[in-house]
Amino acid sequence: MQASTPGFGLRDKVVLVTGASSGIGAATARAFAHEGAIVLAAARRAAEGEAVAESIRAEGGRARFLQADVTREDDIRRLVETAVADYGRLDVAFNNAGTDGRFAPFVEQDDANYEHVMNTNVRSVFWSMKHQIAAMLRSGGGAIVNNASMGALIGFQNAAVYIASKHAVMGLTKTAALEYFPRGIRVNAVLPGIIDTPFQDHVWGDEAAKQAFANATVAGRSGTAEEVAGAALFLASGQASFFSGQGLVMDGGYVTQ
Repeated sequence: MQASTPGFGLRDKVVLVTGASSGIGAATARAFAHEGAIVLAAARRAAEGEAVAESIRAEGGRARFLQADVTREDDIRRLVETAVADYGRLDVAFNNAGTDGRFAPFVEQDDANYEHVMNTNVRSVFWSMKHQIAAMLRSGGGAIVNNASMGALIGFQNAAVYIASKHAVMGLTKTAALEYFPRGIRVNAVLPGIIDTPFQDHVWGDEAAKQAFANATVAGRSGTAEEVAGAALFLASGQASFFSGQGLVMDGGYVTQ
C-alpha cells in the first residue's frame, strides 16, 4: 500500500481510530494506513472491525483491530496502553465513536437518552483525551482529532441532547488545545454535516428525508466518509502544525446560509 500524499508525513506514525467499524471511522482508518501509518482500529462490533483491519492488511497496510466500548474508561485506557506497549508510543488519535441517541422534542427527552448520548459522545472523548494526552506527553507530543459534527455550531430541532453533546466536544477540544499546544500536542476537531454513511441513514430514517437535507446544503449533496477522512489526516499531519483548538467544518456550506 503506497502513500498517496507523502506531504502528510504520517508514515510509521502510530494511530488510534475509535468507531472504526464503519462509516467515517473505517474510511479514516483506511486513509491513515494508505499514508503508511500503523493503525489501531477500535470498535464495539468485532466482526465489522476486524473486517476493516483485514481489508487494510489485504492492501498492504498495517492495521489491527481492538475491541473496545468507549463508554468504559478501562477499555479506553487499555487501547492507549496497548499502543504504547506494542509500538512504544501513540502519535495520533481520531476520537470518532459516537451516537445520535433518540431524536424527539425537547420536553419528550428523558434521562436515559441523556445518559446514553452524553456518555458516548462526551465522557468518552474526555476519557480518551485524558489518557491519550498522558501517553503523548511521555513520548514528546502528538495530535488528537475529535469528531464533533456541525452540530457543535448550531441548534437543531428534536436533537437537543445530541447538539449539546457536540457543543461539549468542542469545549473539550478547545480547552485541551490551550493546555497542551505549548507542550507539543495539537487538539482539533472535524465538524461534518450530512455525510453518506450508515450513521446518517439511522438519523434520517429514510432516503427521502436524508436527500432533502442534503439538497439544503450549498453543495446540494451529501459528503463522503473519504472527504472527512482527508480532513482528519490533514489535522493530524505536520501540514496543520499551526492548527490547534480549531473545528474544521465539512458541511457542504450548510451553516454559512
